[in-house]
Amino acid sequence: MTRALIIHRAGPGMTVQDAGRPGYLAYGLSRGGAADRLALAEGATLLRQDHGFAAIEMATMGGEFEATEDMRIALTGASMRASIDGTRIAWNASHLLPAGVRLSIGACETGSYGYLHLGGGIATTPTLGSRSAHLAAHIGAAIPGGASLGVGPDPRPADIGQVLDANARFDGGTIRVVPGPQTDFFNITEQERFGAMTFRRDTRGNRMGVRLLCDGDGFHSERGLSVLSEVIVPGDIQITGDGSPFVLLGECQTTGGYPRIGSVLPCDLPIVAQARPGATLRCRFVTLEEGVEAERREETHRKGLRNRLRPLIRDPHRIHDLLSYQLISGVTAGDDLERS
Repeated sequence: MTRALIIHRAGPGMTVQDAGRPGYLAYGLSRGGAADRLALAEGATLLRQDHGFAAIEMATMGGEFEATEDMRIALTGASMRASIDGTRIAWNASHLLPAGVRLSIGACETGSYGYLHLGGGIATTPTLGSRSAHLAAHIGAAIPGGASLGVGPDPRPADIGQVLDANARFDGGTIRVVPGPQTDFFNITEQERFGAMTFRRDTRGNRMGVRLLCDGDGFHSERGLSVLSEVIVPGDIQITGDGSPFVLLGECQTTGGYPRIGSVLPCDLPIVAQARPGATLRCRFVTLEEGVEAERREETHRKGLRNRLRPLIRDPHRIHDLLSYQLISGVTAGDDLERS
């Protein structure tokens, strides 16, 4: 039987995602990829596999899954209520999904995007070097219920029972913004007001971008009326015609004519993507040098994730097959440790 994951039920907006397609901006295609790229790195770390493997991105709602063979899984990103064969399992951890047993994942309890990773990764056919669905560009599509996704060979089939504490990024917060070539289109009073404002994440938002709401007047620039359509990238903060900030995400267009007051650091974009409607966000201007240093620290953090792994302690009261475990000297024969 083909090694595959069967999707019995899929929430809206469920897609296959990896790190995306860099290098195609000149051809009118933005990078795309996972809305929360740190969650991809965390899942790869939990399974001790390459960070380039594709995972399933679940937008606000999970689904119901079944493996055709025993498979390792990891769950990262926005936490969702998850269970295997009716027994709840821990988030941000790795587990064994036995063949033929149902994995159920519910709605987000925090954040907006959760991720299901599999040992060996999702093995759909790459397009332009990536397995990511880019819905805005009509590359790939949302995963429907009843689909079956191929899964690659697992390099470490017995390595499970790990947990990794997630960085806080699911309830809004402060995002760092570097000035750009159009920041000076807004006078200093508008820039200072922007930096002092508390925004709310609008209900309108998707993988292309997120609109921010604020009390009081919007932000305006007389010089902004003369902006020609030019290159835009994820992280850019466009000020739309009604004065509302719009933060561009991975599937944004590649050109636009709205003035940009600044650009969110890539390492802070997961905070924007994961913010739920109504969550508060604040923008803090930093220098380009400070931004580069923040990105270096983020890269160091990702490279050091494996050092943060720790065993996931399983509650013996919830182990239905306790007699199958060898508990001599405190060492179990199975590695699928879990705690509710």
